[in-house]
Amino acid sequence: MSTLIVFNKPYGVLSQFTPEGRWRGLVDFIPVKGVYVAGRLDADSEGLLLLTDDGTLQARIADPSYKLPKTYRVQVEGMPSDEALESLRRGVRYADFITRPCRVSRIDEPLLWPRDPPVRYRQTLPTSWLELQLTEGKNRQVRRMTAHVGFPTLRLIRYAIGALTLEGLASGEWRRISANYTDLALPDGEQEKPIQRI
Repeated sequence: MSTLIVFNKPYGVLSQFTPEGRWRGLVDFIPVKGVYVAGRLDADSEGLLLLTDDGTLQARIADPSYKLPKTYRVQVEGMPSDEALESLRRGVRYADFITRPCRVSRIDEPLLWPRDPPVRYRQTLPTSWLELQLTEGKNRQVRRMTAHVGFPTLRLIRYAIGALTLEGLASGEWRRISANYTDLALPDGEQEKPIQRI
C-alpha cells in the first residue's frame, strides 16, 4: 500500500519542497520525508496537490496518457457566453498544441477560504465562476484557455484529482492516507462528482 499525502496548497507556494525567491516551499507545511509531488500546481494557483512515495502511483497521477480527470474551480473576469463555454468544451487551438475536449459548466461562487493576497476587485467589472474538468495538464493550461475565449482567470483552485477532493481540508492543511491505484478512479460511468462546498 502506498502513502499518499493530500494537501490544500495555498497561493504563493511552489510544488516543491525548496522555497525559491518570494515563493514558499512545501517544507513550510509538510514535515514528511521520502514523498514527491505527483502533478504540479503553479505558485499562483491553489488547491489539491498530491505527494506520494510510490513512483508508479506518481506516474499514474501525473502522466496525461492515463487521462485521470482533474477538476478546477475558476473565477474569471466577465460572464462567459454559451459560445465561449462551447469553445472550451471542444478544445482550444494554440500554435504549439490543441487542448483535449473538456467538461465545463457555470457554478455558483463556492464557499472558500480567503486568499492572501485577495483577488483584485473592480466594481465595474463582474466576475463569475466555472468548473472545468481536464484530462491533461499543459503549462498554465486553464489560464490560457479562459484568456483565449476572452475571460481571463482571476483565481484558480484545483478541487479534485480523480475521486480525491479537497473536502475537509483548509488552505495549508494536509492529511496522509494509504492508497492504491483504484482509489483515484471515478466509479464506472461517473465523469464528475456533484459540486460540494469546501
